[in-house]
Amino acid sequence: MQDQLLDQIPSLDLADFRSGDPERKARFVQQLGEAYQNIGFVALKNHGLNDEQTKQLYADVQSFFQLPDAAKQRYENPELAGQRGYISKGKEHAKGRNTGDLKEFYHVGQEVETEDPIKNEYPANIWPEEVPSFKESTFRAYRTLESAGQDVLRAIALYLHLPENYFDDKVKHGNSILRPIHYFPIEDPDAVPADAVRAAEHGDINLITLLMGASADGLQVKRRDGKWIPITALPDQIVVNVGDMLQRLTNGVLKSTIHRVVNPPREKMNTSRYSIPFFMHPRSEMSLAALDHCVTPDNPKKEADITAGEFLNERLIELGLKKK
Repeated sequence: MQDQLLDQIPSLDLADFRSGDPERKARFVQQLGEAYQNIGFVALKNHGLNDEQTKQLYADVQSFFQLPDAAKQRYENPELAGQRGYISKGKEHAKGRNTGDLKEFYHVGQEVETEDPIKNEYPANIWPEEVPSFKESTFRAYRTLESAGQDVLRAIALYLHLPENYFDDKVKHGNSILRPIHYFPIEDPDAVPADAVRAAEHGDINLITLLMGASADGLQVKRRDGKWIPITALPDQIVVNVGDMLQRLTNGVLKSTIHRVVNPPREKMNTSRYSIPFFMHPRSEMSLAALDHCVTPDNPKKEADITAGEFLNERLIELGLKKK
């Protein structure tokens, strides 16, 4: 399929894939695959989170970020390289940059309730005492988005002519992260570095990202011709995009599109913005070596073989969250 220069991302309905109707399912697979070959993003409804759950989640997230900095920093552990708990303002920067992004965030990770030995790789989650319902609302969102992500990966597998369950064992107890983000108010824009932005342009590390709260102003995706276009989603939709791991696995057939969160107009810099991405990671041992049928004379192999764990480690160092 030839790249098309879209001015908006396609909207899809996960209920089509889950319907049991072969025609609806096949149409979803085709539309998803074409979007991921093309622009790397879709807006997705019927993902599983209802309005009440979403409102409670955002209320808890906002309650935490409104705490004094000293209280939030009780839940920050630099030894975890940002993999659990609170990550304070300006700590993360985009690959290739030194200026920290204008954001703070919180990481909720995988919890393994069986005897799967991979549980030894994961630190325990950290829960803020000041917001008792934070644990329940964030982990409900974690499991719901993880389930939606599994179905999106099943559709991707079918589009790539792989068995539908190709990714199932690779993401079971995967190293996925739910990240509530607060793009904090800037009372004095002149007091921050001139090149500081809410989130500098970047590609996501993981297989796919499922993003709540993408409809607020600021999120933009870079088209093939270099033009930045705004990402818009309806309140009942999440945005789902390809990450660098999936791009690497498919040898660039599916696109991990560069995106960013730009600063609002100067007069609105003193307002907050919240979003909650779910970064879907596989198990650390998964090989990201290019799939054989994605390597052709017209599309020669682009990247060296690497595991998901090795790739994640590289990127955490590049983002400034982990020391070499």
